[in-house]
Amino acid sequence: MASIFTKIINGEIPCYKIAETDRFFAFLDINPNSKGHTLCVPKQEVDKIFDLDEATYNGLMSFSRRVALAIEKAVPCKRVGMTVIGLEVPHVHVHLIPLHSMEDARFIEKAVLTPEAFEATAKAIKSFL
Repeated sequence: MASIFTKIINGEIPCYKIAETDRFFAFLDINPNSKGHTLCVPKQEVDKIFDLDEATYNGLMSFSRRVALAIEKAVPCKRVGMTVIGLEVPHVHVHLIPLHSMEDARFIEKAVLTPEAFEATAKAIKSFL
């Protein structure tokens, strides 16, 4: 059965898309730690990051870097943090989180955004890609 991320990539579930290549996809997390929290995923459905082949792993890191640099320009923050946890969805995903404090990296408190705020944030990030 396809993961929720595969369904998002395939357009079966809507998302606030940030970027897409033939191999990778980035979209805003709908339950963000902070405004601009973005997920970068390979289109290939693989459960664990270290099970990716080396080219896909390196490609995902390069893609994530490009997206993180755009987030940093679009969303005021001290820096963009990156984490790979991956227990909740069996599909590799890199979290790019605009950090204002270490609390933003803890996955405890969540930011609440309106659909309009999600759309504006996605548009702002995309403008720097």
